Amino acid sequence: MKILLIGSGGRESALAWKMAQSPECEKLFVLPGNPGMERYAEIINEKPSDFGAVSQVINSKKIDLVVVGPEQPLVDGIVDYLEADKTLTKKPLVVGPCKQAAQLEGSKDFAKQFMLRHNIPTAQYKTFTSQTYNEAVVFMKTLTAPYVLKADGLAAGKGVIIEPDFNKAVESLKEMLGGKFGDASRSVVIEEFLSGIELSVFVLCDGCGRYVLLPEAKDYKRIFDNDKGPNTGGMGSVSPVPFADAVFMDKVVKRIVEPTVKGLVDDGIKYVGFIFFGLINVGGNPYVIEYNVRMGDPETESVMPRIKSDLVPVLKAAAEGNLGGMSVEFDERTVATVVKVSGGYPDSYKKGFVITGFDSVDNSIIFHAGTSRNSDNQIVTSGGRVVAITAYGNNIPNALEIANSDAAKITFEGAFNRKDIGLDLMRL
Repeated sequence: MKILLIGSGGRESALAWKMAQSPECEKLFVLPGNPGMERYAEIINEKPSDFGAVSQVINSKKIDLVVVGPEQPLVDGIVDYLEADKTLTKKPLVVGPCKQAAQLEGSKDFAKQFMLRHNIPTAQYKTFTSQTYNEAVVFMKTLTAPYVLKADGLAAGKGVIIEPDFNKAVESLKEMLGGKFGDASRSVVIEEFLSGIELSVFVLCDGCGRYVLLPEAKDYKRIFDNDKGPNTGGMGSVSPVPFADAVFMDKVVKRIVEPTVKGLVDDGIKYVGFIFFGLINVGGNPYVIEYNVRMGDPETESVMPRIKSDLVPVLKAAAEGNLGGMSVEFDERTVATVVKVSGGYPDSYKKGFVITGFDSVDNSIIFHAGTSRNSDNQIVTSGGRVVAITAYGNNIPNALEIANSDAAKITFEGAFNRKDIGLDLMRL
């Protein structure tokens, strides 16, 4: 099969690494990709937002399967566009939800209503706009600190504020409704704070009520060790998650995964693709914090290495609506991922610094995220999260030690990474 992967981040790098290993992958193309993916795929320099250009690539490269990595083109309706596009000489199979289904991530309010409608455990909430600001303040007074404010729309993983001080929370609400996150925060979801430990669970759906469960992971959002500092897009991840044992995962499947997949069918929403369940373990019981309509980043960099079996046939079966009897085999080893970021991230940071040390990494897999090539063809930084370094180990400390050791070999001006990814799980 000729496969087109859409995206350019660490998540897509991990997907490309995994798909390129498949005997069924005749040729892999990535749009727009990054320099790290050149080892696995042909890079196509087009924008995922240019659906017409994507269609032209599908025609010119005779693509059989399209896998959409990031959320923005899904929320913008790329799947619907390809389905309706009469210029395509051959309709490719597509892994990714339609625009209606992508509202599970594109609108926090839509997701919350879906969960309530299908009795899926989640936090108490209400949604407000600038016109209902006073009612929002009254509602916040009924909650116990800290206060959770979420931009209703997409905000690149940064649209959530958790504030312990009521007055500061009210000020944050005013800023959000005033445009802090652009159109994404025209509506703001305010919800009760759930105290517990977070994890990410992933499934691949075929649009007909069937799904395949993938390895779970835990990611780390805060910039500094011991979960200090501001939230980022993700500083690392580990898989498996020790507390997600058979008993806990049985609750996840029965209370959350199956009601979600069935609920989509009952609502007449054809959902083909990945569902990311952002969960929290509250006293041994799972609750949904959020849905994402794609794989997580940096979780994918830990999840893909834990899939032992060939992923491409499973993706093909999902796109065909035929996941019955399919499964994936898990690698029992632990995987730890450390993300190397630009100095100043998640706030302002400079780009264009030359990255060195790739050839010195022996024991880890390097997944590029925010990298590009300069005029001298050198690989340079082009984003906040620059590279993810992933290592196998016998346990979390062992895998983390290897990943940290190799991360230290990759250098660029201002480079920084957390050193404690996953170690909190050893203290439970």
